[in-house]
Order: sequence, then C-alpha cells, then structure tokens
Amino acid sequence: MKEFKDKVAVITGAASGIGMELARLCAKEGLKVVLADIDTKRLLRVERRMKREGAPVLAVETDVSRREDIEKLAKITLDTYGEVHLLVNNAAVGNTKYIWNYTLKDWEWQLGVDLLSVIHGIRIFVPIMLKQDNDCHIVNVSSIEGLIKGSGPGGAIYGLSKHAIVSLTETLSIELEAIGAKLKVSVVCPGWVSTRIVYGDIHRPDKLQNPQEEQIVDTRNQDIFAKIDFDIEEALKLSPAITPARAAEIILKEVKDEKLYILTHKDDLMRGQVKERFDEILKVFDT
Repeated sequence: MKEFKDKVAVITGAASGIGMELARLCAKEGLKVVLADIDTKRLLRVERRMKREGAPVLAVETDVSRREDIEKLAKITLDTYGEVHLLVNNAAVGNTKYIWNYTLKDWEWQLGVDLLSVIHGIRIFVPIMLKQDNDCHIVNVSSIEGLIKGSGPGGAIYGLSKHAIVSLTETLSIELEAIGAKLKVSVVCPGWVSTRIVYGDIHRPDKLQNPQEEQIVDTRNQDIFAKIDFDIEEALKLSPAITPARAAEIILKEVKDEKLYILTHKDDLMRGQVKERFDEILKVFDT
C-alpha cells in the first residue's frame, strides 16, 4: 500500500498505546481514521484530540471479542466513508499465570480479545476489501513472543495467541497471493513497547470474571525470572523499550514497503531469542 492520502483506516485498540499512535500517524499521512476500542472514555478523548489536530476521525465503541461488534464497526465505516483500505488488528490484553492456574474464564476472555478479534477482523473485512479490488492492507499485531520459544511476561494465553496470529497472517498472505489479490498483509512482532496492555483486564466482562474462590495469587514471572537469573533491567539495556509513537513509525513505514514481517526491535537480544528457538528445531533434522 504505497499511497495513504484520502484512504480509510480502521484501527482496533486505538484508545491508547500503539493503536492510538498509529491512528494519529495515519491521520498525518492523510488517511481518514476509524478508532475502535472498548474503553469509551479514553476512546472519546483520543477522538477529541485528533479532531483538534484537524484529523477526519470517527470513534466506534467496540468489544473486539464479539463478532457483532466487528460487523457493526465495518458497517459504520462503510456507511461513513464508503470503503476501507487499511485494517489494523491491534487490540490485546495480558494476564500472567502458570498454565495450570488459568481458569476457563481466563481462556475465554483473553482468547476472545487477543485471537478471536483478529479472526473476526479477517472474516469480516477481507471480503469487503477484495470486492473493492484496490490497494489495501491488513496489519495483524502479534508480538516477539509469537516468534520465540515459550512465553515471556505475557503469559501462556498471550503467547499462544501471538503464535497463532503469525501463522494466520502467513497463511492469509499465501492465499491472497494465490488469487492475485491487491490486498496485502503484515504481521507485527514488537519487542518492548511502553503501553498499557497490563491494564486491559479492567474491561473484562462480568460474565467472564473469576469467582472469589478461584482467585489465585500467582508468582509465575518472579519464579521464572529467578530460575533463569533473568535481569529485566539488564535486558532493557540490551533491548530498550521504545515509545508507541516510535513503534507506529516503524509499522507504517514497513506497510508502505509491503513487508510481511515487521519487527520493532532488531537487536542482538531479540535476534538471539528467535534464533535459539529455530536452531533447536533445526537440530532435530540432523538427529
């Protein structure tokens, strides 16, 4: 997607973090922007701010885990702007526990936001974008955890979702290329970015809250970091956290170049973690 001016972007998780900064940057590039988020208060605040900056922007309260909400988001976008050219499936939440301590409600809640939201976005928006038959792009936001062994601070559900998003995007890319579509896709695998993802649980629906008797005090991160002698401060020196604004700049630049894989961090620490996983897999072929 080489040209952005006068095109239409839909961005989920747009009330904060990478989503918000992508929305602002898209507006500066000349796109009309539809903001989607479940956090109504922050969502409307971002909309007001962008309008003051002169951006053509529309906020739509959206629970991305619900198919009906994504369908509504698509309808409002088409009713307002007629087309959609850039879809960013960005919304996600984190919830860290040992795998055996997750409840079924934990799985339903987090998989709904982190994975089903991307599936809903693809199912609903891809047919629309294919029918338009013009240059379009879908960005699915995964994580560096989608490329490394196991799961880091995001926890098992987050890591599982992010691996799935990588595979889903790769398959979508192959299939779109097979039919000669003008629609392209990218998967973003960010490293450390200073966002509010750890606070996503405050929007967890009542029906998916754990009963008091199922609440567990879990020390997963502390235990894992202690066992492998992991120093988070040292890691951040080797692979410094970046701002959401910087992440947005990297993502949009790579979308213009139609890159399938987009990384925000290419330092030795992140490279080493990805290499370690694939080296271990490749060794099996030689044994």
